[in-house]
Amino acid sequence: MDLEGTRVLVTGAATGIGRASALAFADVGAAAVAVVDIDEVGLGETAALVADRGATAKALVVDVSDPSALSAAFADAMDAFGGLDVVHNNAGLVSGNPPWPGTPVDVIQRVVNVNVVGTMVGTRLAIDALAASGGGAIVNTASVAGLAPMPTDAVYAATKAAVILFTQSCATVKDSHGVRVNAVLPGIVDTSMVRKTGDGTTPAEWLQPMLPLIQPLEPDRIAAEVVALAADDSKAGQTSIVANEMAPQPEAG
Repeated sequence: MDLEGTRVLVTGAATGIGRASALAFADVGAAAVAVVDIDEVGLGETAALVADRGATAKALVVDVSDPSALSAAFADAMDAFGGLDVVHNNAGLVSGNPPWPGTPVDVIQRVVNVNVVGTMVGTRLAIDALAASGGGAIVNTASVAGLAPMPTDAVYAATKAAVILFTQSCATVKDSHGVRVNAVLPGIVDTSMVRKTGDGTTPAEWLQPMLPLIQPLEPDRIAAEVVALAADDSKAGQTSIVANEMAPQPEAG
């Protein structure tokens, strides 16, 4: 798929992977990028950066866990751009402190609504939008946390496992609707969400022992993989892992 001139929608675009993705699509020639997030200030910054790169930007302040609001955002983007060609369902949350099983019940509901409901509804809306434009590509943000048990944040791991299986189950949409649905599975990325697992400025205690052992990924690295998945016409129902490399360790003695 030639991304030059495409019309793109990215959720969770106020910071981190979503912002990097929106900018990456602009950098490869997207004509228009709709950025969606609940954070109005961060979203405005992302939209300005997209515009600086020569693409038309549209900022939509939306809670992706609200299906009617998300549906309205898709309609607004399609009206503004004349259609959509690529959607990156990126919005997501971690549970934060206290670790599982101390996660408050309202937090469980919120994480499931954003990570699972938001992604599934976003994909459903995107399939119709992209099919109406003759086909296109959807990339969902999952996580390597969805591949194995994560006792400290069982809720987050379960939601990302759901995104993985959901994406794989969408493989046949390529044949039925001309829309390819794939997922990117990042390791630990240096974003504000990692800090939100702790006190807002530093990661949670359970995560800190891991950080000296790995190289945190930069959002741009994930964004590059998102763009690659969108462009690769051979990929449908696939998951692409972007793993952390081990950090250099001091030599013994």
